[in-house]
Amino acid sequence: MTTTAPDLNKVTKPVKAGRGGVMGNAGLYIATGVAAVLFLIPFYLIVRNALMTDPEITGEEWKWFPTAIQWGNLTEPFGDPTVDFARSLWNSVVVAVLHTLGILLICSMAGYGLARIPYKHANKVFYAVLVTLMVPTAVTFVPSFVLVSSLGWVDSYRGLIVPGLFSGFTCFLFRQYFLGFPKELEEAARVDGLGYWGAYWRVVVPNSLNFFAAIATITFINGWNAFLWPLVIGQDPSAWTVQVALSSYMTNQTVNYHLIFMATAISILPLVFVFLFLQRWLVQGIAQTGIKG
Repeated sequence: MTTTAPDLNKVTKPVKAGRGGVMGNAGLYIATGVAAVLFLIPFYLIVRNALMTDPEITGEEWKWFPTAIQWGNLTEPFGDPTVDFARSLWNSVVVAVLHTLGILLICSMAGYGLARIPYKHANKVFYAVLVTLMVPTAVTFVPSFVLVSSLGWVDSYRGLIVPGLFSGFTCFLFRQYFLGFPKELEEAARVDGLGYWGAYWRVVVPNSLNFFAAIATITFINGWNAFLWPLVIGQDPSAWTVQVALSSYMTNQTVNYHLIFMATAISILPLVFVFLFLQRWLVQGIAQTGIKG
């Protein structure tokens, strides 16, 4: 049996990327860069104005950077005698964290029950949950306040947190996710003697951390940015959240621009850290929900 030696004189030329592919990649990079710049412009303006004086902010001549960085502005929000900014930050942390944990626990259990536990009225309950999404928030706002006030929860963490511990939309997302969860894993857990609670807590939750992280990120941001409900419930300054405290810096008589921007820059730092820490799980979790933009 004879074999033909390869011809060393023939050199395989590398396949070059088509012109359209190179231009397409370049266009993608340019579009991404433009989007990133547009996304960062508000952060640039906040930091720039936070480190300036009021005359520089309101001056007719535009300045890209402060003439002299006002590092003293960093401590000014915490030294304001009219607003306890540190207290408001702590209130926001407590409210946002407990709100997020409550939503994850209650809505995930409700979604799992609707997706997995056989019950003849399960569809009716699910449709009832969907109906709550069609009710405007303005319709339930006053009754919710009357109920919270009658319970004596005004100016308390209970009044700020408990009314928002269930979300029909989040329950819907969990149900849709659990419908696509592999049943084989739960069946193996039941063979080992686990019930629905054991399968949920020991099998489903550990294998759904990406989705839980995505929901936690969105819920934390919404809880941190909430304004109207904390404004109504937190009537005493000691119960203000950071968003309510920020609104107090702007009055009919005075507007302290650099103080507002510095307090805003400090208030968004927790959101930036949460997003940077959970962004990988956020993208994966949103992909698993089936939501496409």
